Amino acid sequence: MANRTDPLAKSIRGTNPQNLVEKILRSKIYQNTYWKEQCFGLTAETLVDKAMELDHLGGTFGGNRKPSPFICLVMKMLQIQPEKDIVVEFIKNEDYKYVRVLGAFYLRLTGTDIDIYRYLEPLYNDYRKLRRKLADGQYALTHVDEYIDELLTTDYSCDIALPRIKKRWILEQNKQLEPRRSALEDDFEEEEEKDEDEQLATGLDDEHEKDYYRGGSPARERDRDRRRDSHRHRDRDYDRDRDYDRDYDRDRDYDRERGRRDRDRDRDRHRLRDDKDYGRERDRERDRRDRGRRRSYSRSRSRSRDRKDREDDRRKRHARSSASPARDEPKKKKEKKEKKEKKDDGTDHPDPEIAEANRLRASLGLKPLKL
Repeated sequence: MANRTDPLAKSIRGTNPQNLVEKILRSKIYQNTYWKEQCFGLTAETLVDKAMELDHLGGTFGGNRKPSPFICLVMKMLQIQPEKDIVVEFIKNEDYKYVRVLGAFYLRLTGTDIDIYRYLEPLYNDYRKLRRKLADGQYALTHVDEYIDELLTTDYSCDIALPRIKKRWILEQNKQLEPRRSALEDDFEEEEEKDEDEQLATGLDDEHEKDYYRGGSPARERDRDRRRDSHRHRDRDYDRDRDYDRDYDRDRDYDRERGRRDRDRDRDRHRLRDDKDYGRERDRERDRRDRGRRRSYSRSRSRSRDRKDREDDRRKRHARSSASPARDEPKKKKEKKEKKEKKDDGTDHPDPEIAEANRLRASLGLKPLKL
């Protein structure tokens, strides 16, 4: 229940506000001691006291990637979703710099593009120092304007992926934002006006200086042209930076798309290679299995054939050894009698014609010719 989003909270960018933080980091925040002890039951009013106690900013640190109190308070603001006026007061607070940075980070996550540029760009004039905790647990020195520039120009900060926002020059072309005026430019104009007023107040008697302040002096005209050229060069530098940002974004998108295509191609190549290796290994295993089956089948056939041959040899030897001479004697007498009968019928006569005639007479049941 303590980790559930406020039921009255609105969805941000079509999702639960707490889903703007990755699930792994969200789980670590829920298990952190600072979250359980210090952030339990906080409201939009009592959260200010905890924000005033911050002494550094950062994401996660250490070997187990422990979340910092700064990121825990950001998560609490996403959970209770304070009103926009409260967040704006956080940003406008000049007494506590970490309260200002906390409000700026929350607005960068949940605000619109116009609100982000409108409320965060004035913080470029804040040059106070900040302590930032790095991933190894060490502290590094930074400034408020540097961190605001990181929020406006990068896509990742404090281990949280920042939502994408439009470039400023696009909003200027659509007339949704006015061109930004640097505070240094106002200072330069104020210094020039102050110098002119001081020179006019001195009341110099020199004719050259009088002509200079009347506006007819060539030196004054040169100064005016020089200031006009400086403003023109500054506008040209701004346009060049804007074109550079546009080209950089286009090149970065092209490089990201090409890298994704290369990764997909490498993944498909490795998948095809793995499939080929798997198919080759499977065919090799099937051949090995078939070869073993054929070898076992041929071995069993040869073994059964050898057994059959041995049985036949044993049977023949037994038949020869069991045959007796008394049993073979009638066969011999019968053979002799047949031979004798063959000799008595005259079919074995040396003359073929007589033998043929005797053979015919024997078939008719007549006695053979005796010649």
